[in-house]
Amino acid sequence: MAFISEWFWFFLLLPLAALTGWVIGRRGGERHSQGRVSRLSTTYFRGLNYLLNEQPDKAIELFLHIAELDKDTFETQVAIGHLFRRRGEVDRAIRLHQALAQRPGLSDQQKVQALLALGEDYMRSGLLDRAETVFSDLVQLERAPQALRHLINIYQAERDWEKAIENARRYESITGEPMGRLIAQFECELADRHRAAGDVEVARAAVARAYEADANSVRAGILEGRIELDAGNDAAAIRAFERVARHDPDYLPEVMPALLSCYERTGDRPGARRFLAEMIEHYRGVSPVLALARMIEADEGVAAARAWLAQQLKDRPSVRGEAALIDLTLAEGGDPIATLQDLKHITDQLLVRNPSYRCNRCGFGARAHHWQCPSCKEWGSVKPLLNYAVA
Repeated sequence: MAFISEWFWFFLLLPLAALTGWVIGRRGGERHSQGRVSRLSTTYFRGLNYLLNEQPDKAIELFLHIAELDKDTFETQVAIGHLFRRRGEVDRAIRLHQALAQRPGLSDQQKVQALLALGEDYMRSGLLDRAETVFSDLVQLERAPQALRHLINIYQAERDWEKAIENARRYESITGEPMGRLIAQFECELADRHRAAGDVEVARAAVARAYEADANSVRAGILEGRIELDAGNDAAAIRAFERVARHDPDYLPEVMPALLSCYERTGDRPGARRFLAEMIEHYRGVSPVLALARMIEADEGVAAARAWLAQQLKDRPSVRGEAALIDLTLAEGGDPIATLQDLKHITDQLLVRNPSYRCNRCGFGARAHHWQCPSCKEWGSVKPLLNYAVA
């Protein structure tokens, strides 16, 4: 991936370098002797030759030499700075972009471009306070909406959710790009923080704001259910958890244990069975099947549960389902017992090795749930694993 990114910038640099060569040739003809034009043209084509022969370091040095000879090659120098950053040479990128930003006679657009590049250099090097200063200045001048995007990323890294929300709303108002889903995640971060601190009403207010930002926020629904569960409001928790499961069935395993506990405490066993039957129609994983099989076992006996589960597993084969079927067969006294026990042991070992969650953006696997993927940093992309062979 680093190689691809590097060559992306080389190919971006090629037309800029070509334009630079043309400008140098033209200006050389107007202002200087033919000898200097010839030298610059030769240097330019040597740089292209290095690129084509996969010698990027030598090419960069030559293009830098061209930039030093003609200080008006602004775009080329910005591109070289980007390339330095992507190659990990952040100090060189900072020095180059600092010099560009301080150059007299720049247009407003060029000044903004140089400062944005410098702020990105600071972010890459971990100097978030300097990056924040650069981007905040650009925002105050109302010159670059991109600066707001960078500020949002900085405040995410610093977990300053209030400032992240403020800048996300401002970015939405300036660009028209919807930011509701991201704002809802930030509000839920605040709600989690206040819930952990025992500030229940403040947490409820943050959840309400999350719903305002994203009416279909799954995370807000889960938080609402947990807050009501903590407060002993089982009926309200049931409504919140069921809304989550109906809106995004992938999150059913995340809410089902608490939801079934609420049903049990309220004594609404038929309601629980109806809900599980509904979810079986919409969720291809095995979790609601196993939960309903347990309820059938308790209400109607082992034989009924085994027969029902065996029928379900014909349509959705699953290691966990097979393990449950083996348990029911053993409980029923079926034969051969020894074979079934061996199969159960193998099945249990397979289950231990499987992750419970996976990021649907980058494929990161985890045993515990994360709202922000630890690998690619995407929000809301890590979901309970749905794999028909093992779920």
